[in-house]
Amino acid sequence: MLVFETDKMQRFPIFLFLIIFIPFTALAQDKYTISGYIKDAGTGETLIGASVSLSEGLGAITNAYGFYSLNVLEGNYQVVVSYLGYKSIKKEIRLNNDIRLNIDLKEEGLALEEVVVSARAEDENIKSTEMGTVGLAMDNVKKLPALMGEVDVLKTLQLLPGVLSSGEGNAGFYVRGGGPDQNLVLLDEAVVYNSGHMLGFFSVFNADAIKNTTLIKGGMPANYGSRLSSVVDIQMKEGNDKHYAIEGGIGLVASRLTVQGPIVKDRSSFIVSARRTYAVDLAQPLIKGTSFEGTNYYFYDLNAKANYRFSDNDRLYFSAYFGRDVLEFRSRQQNFYFDLPYGNATATLRWNHLFNNKLFMNVSAIYNDYDFEFDGGQGEFTVDVVSGVRDWNAKVDFDYFPIPNHNIKFGANYTYHKLTPNVVNASNGEQDFGNDLKPRYAHEAALYLLDNFSLGKRWNINAGLRLSSFSQLGTYVSSIDSTVYGAGETVKTYYGLEPRLAMTFNLSPVSSVKAGVTMANQYLHLVSNSTSTLPTDVWVPSSEIVRPQLGIQYALGYFRNFSDNTWEASVEVYYKDLRNQIDYREDYVDDISSELESEFVFGKGRAYGVEWFISRSKGKLNGWIGYTLARTERIFPDINEGKVYPTVYDRRHDLSVVANYELNKKWEIGGAFVYGSGNAYTPIESLYFIEQYPVQQYGPRNSARLRDYHRLDLSVTYYPKPESEKRFTSHWNFSIYNVYSRQNPFFIYYDFQSDPAAGTAEANAYRVSLFPIIPSVTWNFSWQGESRE
Repeated sequence: MLVFETDKMQRFPIFLFLIIFIPFTALAQDKYTISGYIKDAGTGETLIGASVSLSEGLGAITNAYGFYSLNVLEGNYQVVVSYLGYKSIKKEIRLNNDIRLNIDLKEEGLALEEVVVSARAEDENIKSTEMGTVGLAMDNVKKLPALMGEVDVLKTLQLLPGVLSSGEGNAGFYVRGGGPDQNLVLLDEAVVYNSGHMLGFFSVFNADAIKNTTLIKGGMPANYGSRLSSVVDIQMKEGNDKHYAIEGGIGLVASRLTVQGPIVKDRSSFIVSARRTYAVDLAQPLIKGTSFEGTNYYFYDLNAKANYRFSDNDRLYFSAYFGRDVLEFRSRQQNFYFDLPYGNATATLRWNHLFNNKLFMNVSAIYNDYDFEFDGGQGEFTVDVVSGVRDWNAKVDFDYFPIPNHNIKFGANYTYHKLTPNVVNASNGEQDFGNDLKPRYAHEAALYLLDNFSLGKRWNINAGLRLSSFSQLGTYVSSIDSTVYGAGETVKTYYGLEPRLAMTFNLSPVSSVKAGVTMANQYLHLVSNSTSTLPTDVWVPSSEIVRPQLGIQYALGYFRNFSDNTWEASVEVYYKDLRNQIDYREDYVDDISSELESEFVFGKGRAYGVEWFISRSKGKLNGWIGYTLARTERIFPDINEGKVYPTVYDRRHDLSVVANYELNKKWEIGGAFVYGSGNAYTPIESLYFIEQYPVQQYGPRNSARLRDYHRLDLSVTYYPKPESEKRFTSHWNFSIYNVYSRQNPFFIYYDFQSDPAAGTAEANAYRVSLFPIIPSVTWNFSWQGESRE
C-alpha cells in the first residue's frame, strides 16, 4: 500500500528554487579548465576546503577528496593556493588549453608561531553560504584537556555554541534543541548509530585515526539527509604515502597505536589504528578472591584504511571500523552474572572517477552494523536480549564545475535497513519463554540536486532540493486492521520533499550577512526513556503508526573577521519547528514483551535561540568563546495535560571558553571553562496512600531544574626536545578534569520512607554527582621513517 503523506510545513515556496536554478551553463564561451588535487606535501593527505583563487577574483574550494576545478577564459593568470596553517603557493600560468595543476602545500614552520585551529580556507566563514558550520583540526583538539586523558572529538564539539552535552562527562550531545537521535554521525560516509563507549562517557572515534571533522548545525546542504538537527561528518586519514610512520600514546586508562605508510610510494598507502582500555584489567589482582572475581570491563577500537591511485582520474578507497564494549559482571555471593557486549562495525568502499576536468564522481558501497546483547542469569534463571541496526547502503555523488564560482552537486542514495528490537529469550529451569518480536525491514532512498553559485561579487547562493522516500516492509501484522503482510511486502510508503536554501551577502571583504532555511524528514527514531542515549535504547522505523519526523529551521547570521582573518566573530539566530515528535506515554512502564510503537505518543516542538561565537585561529594564543541563549519546548496532547513544557535538555544559558597558549617551544597550556543552566526534571510533589499502598504524585513535566553546571579543565603539554630532528619524538600531556572539584549534579533520586499504619510518607531527594577532580597523564610518541624511493 503506497501512501503519499503531506504536511502543511512542506508547502514551501518551491518556485523560489526554480527561479534560482538559472541555466548558468548557457553562459559558457570558449574557455579552458584548471583542475587538480591539493595535498599535504609531507604526508600526501588530500586537503579538504583548500582555497584556489585567480588574480581576477575567481576561485574554488576543494571538495571532500581534495579536488578543485576552475573554468575561465584564455589568458595569463596568477593562481594562489592557500590553506590555514600551510604556506600559500603562487604560480603564474598561461592558459590556452586545459591544465591539470596538482599542488602540494607545506605546513607553516614553527618559527612562524602558527597554530591551526580550523581546517579550511582563511576567509571561508565570510564568503561561503555555510551557517553553523565548524571544521576541527585534530592536532589542536589533542591539546585540550580531556577526561581521563582520552582525547574526544565529540566532547570538543560540545564546547561550541548550540551544542549541549547530554550529561556529566558524556559524549552524547544535543544540537539546537533537537533530540539525540536527530544528529547524523558519519565515519567515512557510514552512519554510526551508537557513538559512545562506556555507556556514553567516551566516543568511539580514535583521534589518531581522524583526518577532519565537520559539524553542520545550521543550513544542512541537500546532499545530507535522514536527520533533522545536525551532521557530524568525520573523515579518516588516508595514510602517509611518502614514508612509514608510527604514533601512539600510553595513558592511565587506555593506550593507542597507529601505523601508516606507503604501499606504493606516491600512489598507494594504508593506515591502521587501534585503541584499548585496561583500567579494570590492572585492578584484577584486587578483585581476585572476592565475590566479584571474574568481573571486568574494557573497550577497544580498530580503524583501518587503504587507498590506491590508478591515475589522476581514478582512485579507490577502502576503510573499516570495528569497536566493542565488553562488560562482564560476576557476583558469586548472589549467584548472579551478566555479560554486556555491544558495538559498531562499518565498512566503506569508494571509487573516485574524473570524467573530465569539470565532472567529478564518487561511488560508495557502505555497510554498517550496531548490535547490543545482554546475557545474564541468577540460579536457574537465564535471559538473553539482543537488538541492533544493520544497513546496506549504495550512493553516487557528482560534482560539476561549469563556470567559475559555480558548483553543481547531484546524486542518489539507497539504504536497506534491518532493525532488530529487544528480542528476548529466557528460561527458568525447564520452562522457556520470550517475546518473539521480529526484525523490521525498510527501504530508504533519496535523490538530490544543489547549486552553489555566485551572483556578482556580493551574493553567494546555495539552493538545493532533496526528494526522499521510505517504505516499511513485512513481515508485519497491522495493528490498525490486522492485515498480514508477507516478507518483503510494502506496508506503508512515505515521500518527503525537502527544499534547502542558504544565501550570503558580502558587506565587505571581511564581513557578511547570511540567511538560510532547511527542511528535512527523519524516518528512523530513537526514543529514550532517560536523559541521555544508552546502548539499550532501540531504533524504530516509521510505520503505519509512527509517522516521519519533520523539521524546518530558519537561521540568520552576521559574520565578521578582524586583523587579517586572525579573529573571527559571528552572531546567529535560529528558529526550529518540529513536527511528529515522539515520546513515551506518561504511564509507560518498560515492558520488553510489547511492540514499542504501541507505547508512543506524538506531538510537536520548537526551539529558538541566539548564538555568539568569537575565535582566534593564529598565533601563540588561540581558542574561542561561545555563548548560547536558547529555549527548547515540546507540546504533546497526551503529556502534561497538553500544556507546553521544556525538554530535559532545555538549557537557557550555555557558555564555553576554550584557550591554548604556547609559552615556548617546550610548553603549551590549554584550558576550557564551561557553564550551563541546570537540566530540567519532573519532581515529586506529594505522596499519598491508596489501600495502604504509597502513590507518588508528580508535578508538571520538567518543571524543576538541577542546579547550574560549571567546570574548569586545564592541561599542560611538554615537548622535551622540540627542535630535535630525530625521527623519534615524544611529548607529555598532563590534564586536570574539574580543577576545583565542583559536585555537578548528574541526576536526582528519591528515597521513600513510609508507614502505612500511621498513614505517613515522605520522599527525600538526593543529588548524585559523578566526577570530582580527576588528574591524568599521557605519554605520546611518534616515529617517522625515511622516504621510500
